[in-house]
Amino acid sequence: MSRVFQNRQDAGEQLAERLAETKVDADALVLGLPRGGLPIAEVVARKLGLKLEAFNVRKLGVPYQPELAMGAIAEDGTRFLNRRLIQMLELTEQDIRRVQDREEDTLAERSLRYRAGRPKPQIADRPIILVDDGLATGATMHAALNAIRHQHPERVTVAVPVAARDTADEFRRLADEFVCVLEPEDLGGVGCWYADFSQVSDQEVCDILAAMA
Repeated sequence: MSRVFQNRQDAGEQLAERLAETKVDADALVLGLPRGGLPIAEVVARKLGLKLEAFNVRKLGVPYQPELAMGAIAEDGTRFLNRRLIQMLELTEQDIRRVQDREEDTLAERSLRYRAGRPKPQIADRPIILVDDGLATGATMHAALNAIRHQHPERVTVAVPVAARDTADEFRRLADEFVCVLEPEDLGGVGCWYADFSQVSDQEVCDILAAMA
C-alpha cells in the first residue's frame, strides 16, 4: 500500500477540495479534534475562509491496551461507549470510570490551555464541520458528534481524509453530511495512509488556534 497523504497539510488540502465541491455556508464553523485533527482543520478553514476552533474529545482506551478505544468523552461530559467491545472484554463500570477520571482531568487542562481565555464557540443554529485526521472505530467522533448535537447546530458535517469503510457508512447515517477522501475496506490504522504522521504537540495546537483567532 502506498501512502496517500504526504502529511497533515496535504491531507487538509485534499479534504478542503472535497468540501469545496459541497455547499459550504459562509458562516460555518470548523471544529478540529485535538490534537491530530487541528493541523488538518486549519488547512480546511484557511482554504474555505472559515472560522476555526478546537473541540476537545479524549479516547477512552482499554486499560491494558490503551490504543484500543472502548469509547470516548467530550469536554462537556458527553460519553460514547462501545458496548459490544466492553462486553466482549468483560470490562466493568469501575474499569471504565478509572480511565474516564484520568481523561476528564486531561480534558479540563487542555480546554483551559487551548482556549487561552477565549469564550467557547457559538454552535447553536450554526453549520458545523467536524474534522479529524481519520476514523478507525470512530469512537472520538461519536462523542464529538453527540456533544455537538446537544448544542443544537443548524447541521453537522463530519469531514476526514481517511476512514474505514464501515465507519464511513455509519457516519453517513449519523451526520447531516459526511465528506471523506479515502475509504479503504482494510484501514490497517489511520497512520498507515500518511507518509508523515508525526505526533502533534499541545504547543502546535495552541499556535494554530492563536493564529486563527
